[in-house]
Amino acid sequence: MTIKVALAGAGAFGIKHLDGIKNIDGVEVVSLISRDLAKTQEVADKYGIKHVTTDLADSLAIKEVDAVILCTPTQMHASQSIACLEAGKHVQVEIPLCDILADGEKVVALQKQTGLVAMCGHTRRFNPSHQYVHKKITAGEFNIQQMDVQTYFFRRTNMNALGQARSWTDHLLWHHAAHTVDLFAYQAGSPIVKANAIQGPIHPTLGIAMDMSIQLQAANGAICTLSLSFNNDGPLGTFFRYIGDTATYIARYDDLVNGKEEKIDVSKVDVSMNGIELQDREFFAAIKEGREPNASVAQVLPCYQVLHDLELQLNAG
Repeated sequence: MTIKVALAGAGAFGIKHLDGIKNIDGVEVVSLISRDLAKTQEVADKYGIKHVTTDLADSLAIKEVDAVILCTPTQMHASQSIACLEAGKHVQVEIPLCDILADGEKVVALQKQTGLVAMCGHTRRFNPSHQYVHKKITAGEFNIQQMDVQTYFFRRTNMNALGQARSWTDHLLWHHAAHTVDLFAYQAGSPIVKANAIQGPIHPTLGIAMDMSIQLQAANGAICTLSLSFNNDGPLGTFFRYIGDTATYIARYDDLVNGKEEKIDVSKVDVSMNGIELQDREFFAAIKEGREPNASVAQVLPCYQVLHDLELQLNAG
């Protein structure tokens, strides 16, 4: 069985998915959707994709399309996920699932109704560095006392990772915090029961907070401290410190070291070192095996409940 895929969004992240899918057997991207037809055609030619369009509906109408991967602006994620499920297509939507909780709840309800695979791109669950820690936890060898996380960018204009102008505005809470809020509950193996947030000044033209601080506590007592900034002039990225009962681990993308900065080999944790590829492998395996994937929309919905509560708190403040 070859899974035929339509991919929406030919920007920086869409290309990461195309590069990952090249390494996965039994999967073919047959349609590419993006807002600029000429640029989309250019990407399609590079990856040998025959069908190109600027309208997701065109791709959903193709009978042979089994599944859709959405790498589109945040504000489209929930409505496009619903369109895919209504068209009878399995769907993987990039993080975040939604930026309004009620929209995410609709996606989860429709997934239950259709029985199709619907998954959200919470990549940290799949990065080998975090998988290594997760396996220690599930083996009973490590328990988190605290996670200390820094998510730092330098982004004072509306540009993407390729230095191109964005058609939408990125968000520290609904996008970048979502990675850590979900990962903390997943790694702690315990739901988040307390959450607190404060934010810095709102940017005059972007209309978003450029700095944010979040505190979380899980039901089992573990805590998480998350600092986020679009004002940070390097180093860039997200850095995770796991402080536990038997060790300390520091994860920087796919690199993992202990508290003494001694490197830990994570190259054999999974079949690839590419978190996006591993995420896609899980999506396609769930389709073929008829099962719920890791990071299904139902599994990640509690993360968006926490973000919703934090947004209400910030707005009230």
